[in-house]
Amino acid sequence: MPQFDDFKIIPKVQINDKDILSLVYTPGVGACCQAIAKNPEASKIYTNTINSVAVVAFDYAEALKRAIFLKSVLLIDTYPLVISKDTDKNDFKFAIENLEINFCAFDFSLIENYVKNLDFNIEKPVLKGSVPDLKDFFGAISRNVFMLDIKSLKGTVKERSLQLHELSGGAIETELTEEKRNKPVAIVSDGTAVLGFGNIGALASLPVMEGKAALYSAFADVDAFPFCVKTQNSEDIVKIVKIFAQSFSGIHLEDISAPSCFEVENKLSEDLNIPVFHDDQHGTAIIVLAGLLNSLVLTGKEISHIKIVISGAGAAGTAVAKLLHFAGAKNIVMTDINGVVYKGRKQNDKYLEELADITNPCDERGELKDVIKNADVFIGLSKGGILKPEMIKEMEYQPIVFALANPEPEIMPDLAKEAGVYIISTGRSDFENQINNSLAFPGLFKGLLEGKVNKVTNEIKLECALMIASMVEEDELSVNNILPDALNYSVPIQISRVIKEKFGN
Repeated sequence: MPQFDDFKIIPKVQINDKDILSLVYTPGVGACCQAIAKNPEASKIYTNTINSVAVVAFDYAEALKRAIFLKSVLLIDTYPLVISKDTDKNDFKFAIENLEINFCAFDFSLIENYVKNLDFNIEKPVLKGSVPDLKDFFGAISRNVFMLDIKSLKGTVKERSLQLHELSGGAIETELTEEKRNKPVAIVSDGTAVLGFGNIGALASLPVMEGKAALYSAFADVDAFPFCVKTQNSEDIVKIVKIFAQSFSGIHLEDISAPSCFEVENKLSEDLNIPVFHDDQHGTAIIVLAGLLNSLVLTGKEISHIKIVISGAGAAGTAVAKLLHFAGAKNIVMTDINGVVYKGRKQNDKYLEELADITNPCDERGELKDVIKNADVFIGLSKGGILKPEMIKEMEYQPIVFALANPEPEIMPDLAKEAGVYIISTGRSDFENQINNSLAFPGLFKGLLEGKVNKVTNEIKLECALMIASMVEEDELSVNNILPDALNYSVPIQISRVIKEKFGN
């Protein structure tokens, strides 16, 4: 009989080709998000929350021991969470009420005296002591796909993704192991900027977060799980994460809209001694830079001599602009819903005003259609369909277009090619040149954890981008192949290696 000492978080389906990737993650996972947004009860069908129980203790080892017991005896996927004994009880109550969407029940039996007088305004079972039948009390239901033949799924990518998530009960589960592992990474979201759907709420964001966790496991052997919060107040998000920070080896922020995402990241980075990484910002920026560097090799242009237009000045657009500027870009023009971003614009908040300091050197005004003229590169991080063929025709020779809105890009690849685009890239796995954050964040976090690096810097992001770009062999680099395959398992290994060698402690 094995002696289990820890647990790992694994995908319910082996992610070994792009078709499965498109079902577990983008674009297919969007259908699950939309289904939950329309009907919250669908979260019990398309995610693993119905078999996920949070075990809370004052000591991580105790919480882990209890979690292992529940998994080994009842097959419940359990997640150890730790709080300090001096945590304010009202803050704890508030946190649990915000986190209930991630779990089917809470096990507080290890902090029985602490919670005995607390009444939680949630619909999930709360265990405060012993009960005759734990399985019945939690109401957990374990589901998996066993040996499902993916080819048996029928219909479009969206339809097959719905079928897969329903059959498997989400994308992740836990597995007991005899090896000691790092604490998990918390994937934190408030659901305010989910894919291309906008603010659909934390509950509807869960399929994306499970997909991220599956990719962490598949590509980098890093454990991660959803830690979504109902509140959309940045101060409250920070408070909740800090209460449970001892439970995690790192914080992965996802699908939090600007400017809240900046406030959450900045505050957590300042207050915690574990890495905090906003994937929509920095993961996207890393892959965009890697793809752009290889695209410029093909066009013979230099990053310091080109004009780059970015549509979307939210979290991703801001981070992309800052990293491209750090890498040497001198002429970046940003646009948002109010048009071109420029210094002193009345619609600017403090973050857009800071962005204006490093962009729009010619003080251009107007809208996207005005500034796209003579641009070498268009990077879309906004919404589908806004880049028109006639705009591409006004760009410079051999235009590069990264249309990254998901699931509908700013322009579809066939239309872009007809309009004369030289290199087209999207965020989707069913088209060539996918800008896929899965190339960056698994290896990045693996390197951060193994190298004991607590802060993500521009230097680290630049090294990641250079490494990813270099993974496309010179004889393989082409207009249809500017980035490594999303399923190239050597990429996270190499990213992890370079972080440990250059920045590790």
